[in-house]
Amino acid sequence: MPTTLELCEKYFGTKDIYKLMNLTKDSLPKDVKKAYHRLSLQVHPDRVAESGKEEATEKFKILTKINGVLTDSSKKALYDEQGIIDDDGESDLNWVKLWREYFKPITTTDIENFHQNYIGSETEERDIRKAYLGGNGCINFMMDSVPFMTVEDEPRIMALVKGWIASGDLPEYKLFTEEPEAKRKRRHKKYAREAKEAEVAKKELEKKSKSNGSLEQQIMRRQADREASANCFFDRLLEKYGGADDSEEYVLPGKRSKKTTAKKASAKEPIKKVKSGRVTKKK
Repeated sequence: MPTTLELCEKYFGTKDIYKLMNLTKDSLPKDVKKAYHRLSLQVHPDRVAESGKEEATEKFKILTKINGVLTDSSKKALYDEQGIIDDDGESDLNWVKLWREYFKPITTTDIENFHQNYIGSETEERDIRKAYLGGNGCINFMMDSVPFMTVEDEPRIMALVKGWIASGDLPEYKLFTEEPEAKRKRRHKKYAREAKEAEVAKKELEKKSKSNGSLEQQIMRRQADREASANCFFDRLLEKYGGADDSEEYVLPGKRSKKTTAKKASAKEPIKKVKSGRVTKKK
C-alpha cells in the first residue's frame, strides 16, 4: 500500500508537504488551518463533477492527513527531523466527517463576534486600503468590498482614508475626495431601501419559524400531510372501483386482454328484442 508521501508525489507532484501546502516549518497553526481549508475546498469530493470524485477523494484524504501531521507537535517533529509520516492506525478514518468537524458551521453568534473584533482592527484597515485602491476611490466600490461597511461607517472610514492621504500613504482620488452629492444621496437611499427590505424579510422569517414550530415539528407535520394525501388517493380509488362485482377483478386498461376487452364491449351493445319474428335493435 502506498505511503502518504508516495501519494503526495502521485497526486500533487511533490513529497515536500510544506511545498504542497505553501507553508514553511515556522508557519503558525492558524496558517496551517487556512492552507488546509483553502486546498481542501478545491478537491473536496462534494465540490467536483461525478467523473472526478474518486481522484478528489484521494487528494482530500492526503491533505487531511498532512493537516493532521502539521497540527500534531510529535508528528510534525518526526517529519521535520526524519522526513517520515506515520501511516499506521488511521486507515478507517471517515475523512469527510473529520473535515466537517474541523470546520464547524458558522452561526449568527460567530458572525456577530467576528464583526465586533473586525471593526477598528488591522484587518479592517488593510481591507479599506485595498478597496480604496481597487476602486480608485469609489465609495460604492468600497461599500461592496469592505465587510460590514454601511453608510453609518462612512464618516469614520472617510476620516481614516483622508488621514492616510494627508500622510502620503495613499494617493488622492477625486472620486473619493470630491464625490458628487447626488451620488452620495443615491447610495444612502439605496442602502435605506435595502435595509428596510432586509428587516421585513427577517421579521417574516421569524414569524414563519414561530408559527411552524421547531424543525422536528415541521418534518413530522410534512410527513403527516404526505400520509393523509396518500390515504385520500386510495380512498378515491376505492370509491371509484370498490362497487364492482367482487368476482370480477379490475384490470388497468393497458393490461386488458383482447378477450376481456371484447367481453366488456359486448356488454355495452344496445338491447335487442324480437318483433314480428324479426330481430331488431332498440333505437
